[in-house]
Amino acid sequence: MNSRANIDPVKLKAKRIKCEDEHLFFTRAFFLPRMGFKFLVNWHHEYIADAIDKVISGEIPNLVINVPPGSGKTELLTNLIARGIGRNQRSRFLYLSFSQSLVEDVSATARNIVKSPDFQALWPVKISTSTDAKASWKTTVDGYEAGHVYSASMGGQVTGRRAGTLADLGFTGAIILDDPLKPEDAFSKTARNKANRKILNTVNSRKAKSSTPIILIMQRLHVEDPTNFVMTGNVPGEWHQISIPALIDDDYIQSLPEHIQKKVPRDVERDEKGRQSYWPLKESLQSLLQLEKGGQDKDGATVSRYTFSSQYMQQPKKLGGDLIKGEWFGEYHELPELVWRAVYVDTAQKVKEENDFTVFLLVGMGVDGKLYLIDLLRGKWEAPEMNKKAKAFIDKHKAYDFTTKPLRYMKVEDKAHGTQLVQSWQKYGGIPIIPVQREKDKLTRFMDV
Repeated sequence: MNSRANIDPVKLKAKRIKCEDEHLFFTRAFFLPRMGFKFLVNWHHEYIADAIDKVISGEIPNLVINVPPGSGKTELLTNLIARGIGRNQRSRFLYLSFSQSLVEDVSATARNIVKSPDFQALWPVKISTSTDAKASWKTTVDGYEAGHVYSASMGGQVTGRRAGTLADLGFTGAIILDDPLKPEDAFSKTARNKANRKILNTVNSRKAKSSTPIILIMQRLHVEDPTNFVMTGNVPGEWHQISIPALIDDDYIQSLPEHIQKKVPRDVERDEKGRQSYWPLKESLQSLLQLEKGGQDKDGATVSRYTFSSQYMQQPKKLGGDLIKGEWFGEYHELPELVWRAVYVDTAQKVKEENDFTVFLLVGMGVDGKLYLIDLLRGKWEAPEMNKKAKAFIDKHKAYDFTTKPLRYMKVEDKAHGTQLVQSWQKYGGIPIIPVQREKDKLTRFMDV
């Protein structure tokens, strides 16, 4: 966009009108001067931008968008803030995410767009000198502070902040939730409930008026994540959802609005199931198929099959009691030569019938790279008796030869009776007793593996 003084006023007005009317046009117009190259538009950007336009017009009261990682979702929402300020300088936005650094970057980028010569040539918006920070900035109208952009993490303080305003009709801002749940917290029921309660009890009450929209955009993480919480009627209001999987087929394409269907390329590589990449320019079909099997993304991060199903395909699986399958474990009749042996202890807190058992495991890593369960002791003991069992277990297995190797250590979960065991003796029979801290629940730790 050219903001020079000699630009044709008629063309300038036409650009302003189109920017106010079309979100994708605005995004492309302000991406180029900021980044130095064009915004590469895929069909899903048009799909999301159309939905955002319907939010602004009031056709969609509240919006949920589920997209794969790296889809450009944050770019589109960053421009919504700047565009909203351009349309109405009194607009007020709340931008929330699990990541404080993300929300500050988004807020700062939107502010820089508003301050840019290209933006000012179309909308001479003034930013308050008293409130002009990365996380929070305001606009002034007739000398008064009017518009406001406030960003915070989901755990941050939003009390006293509002999105939207009663001063004008129509679209006057929004609450934007960009990845409200940290992916690492997806398997923690406590963390999920905390994020969902925040949306219901705190975020929803930050509307200046009931018509102020909420936009929730995220990759699916769990069957009980914020998307499910919202779409099952827990948050008041009418909600519209669009879901974009990383692998799409003809049935999915035909479910799209007709004008979006025409934008989806058909002359691209497909797998034997007729699926193609949603964005071949960025994610090749082969790279997605590899991730589907369980692999590493472009940044080297491990992607499990569950992660792919949820975050990439927007289809999180319900986790039942069959996570650990019996067929994963074989039997052996003769123990091979070992690389090392170690004892692991999971202690229980109480000895009542309904409580868990305390378990001692002796395991060894074979030269074949397989882990062997050599011995197991399970029972319910008070702390003094458990200490005796621990000593007896070590005494039983501390002898070794060339093929079995010496015991490396006994690792004990540092909780309940285990803490007392560790505190009682740091070493026994030459074997170190090492405490293990657990900051996540068992399911989360299992899914991390």
